[in-house]
Amino acid sequence: MRGFTRTVLSASLLLLTTCPLRAQAPATPTGHWEGSVEGQGMDIRVEIDLATNGEGALKGTIGVPSQKLKGLPLSSVSSAGKTIRFFARSDQPFSGQIAADGTTMSGTFEIGGNAWPFLLTRTGDARIEPPLKSPAISKELEGTWAGIVRGPNSSVHLLLTMANGADGTATGQVVNLDQGGLQIPIAITSSGSELTIVPTVGTGTLSASLSATGTELVGAWKEGGVTAPFTLQRAAGSDKK
Repeated sequence: MRGFTRTVLSASLLLLTTCPLRAQAPATPTGHWEGSVEGQGMDIRVEIDLATNGEGALKGTIGVPSQKLKGLPLSSVSSAGKTIRFFARSDQPFSGQIAADGTTMSGTFEIGGNAWPFLLTRTGDARIEPPLKSPAISKELEGTWAGIVRGPNSSVHLLLTMANGADGTATGQVVNLDQGGLQIPIAITSSGSELTIVPTVGTGTLSASLSATGTELVGAWKEGGVTAPFTLQRAAGSDKK
C-alpha cells in the first residue's frame, strides 16, 4: 500500500533595459524550478515544472528526488500577477510570490496544519514529459472505476481512469481520494478482460479481471508480501463505449 499512501511533499527571464520606450516584461511562472521546502529540521528538495496547455491555462508537475518521485501531475495551478498557488494534493498546497525579476519563487507549503517556507529558483524551460502510454486496451475496460483497496492496516479509496487515444495507445491514472486527490500515472497491460496496472509511484501492482456483467473490476493490490483485495465499480456516467 505504500505506493498509494506515500506522502508527497510528501518565467521566463525578465529583460531589464534602460530604454524608456520599452516596458519591463511581466514575471511568468512557466519554466523549470528547483529548490527546497524547509521545516522541522528538514531540507527537502523539490522540482516544479510549469507550462501552458493548448488553451493557455497553466499545467505542471512536481518531483521529489529524495523520494524518487518525478513528474507527478499537479492537480491545480493558478496565478494572478506575481501570486501563484499549486498542488499535487489539495491538502498540501504551495502558495507564493514570483520575484519581480522572474528568477525566484517563494512562499509556504502547507502540510498537517503547518506552513513550511519554500524557495525555488527558475533554471530553464519546463521539462514536462508527455503522458505515459501503454498498448491499447479493450473498450470494455475504458472509463472510470471507483472502489476501496483494503489492506491489513488501512484502506484506500481510489478512482481508476483508463482510455484509448486516437494514436492506438492507452493512458490512465489512479487518483488517491484519501491523499488529497493525488493523481498517479500508470502503465497498463491487458489481455481481453484481464488487466495489470503498475503505478509510477511505489513498487506494487494492481491485477484485476472484468466481471461478466462488465460493471466491476475484481482483483488485488500486491506489494512485497502484502496482498490487498479490491472491487472497483464502473463509475456513473462511465459506460463502456
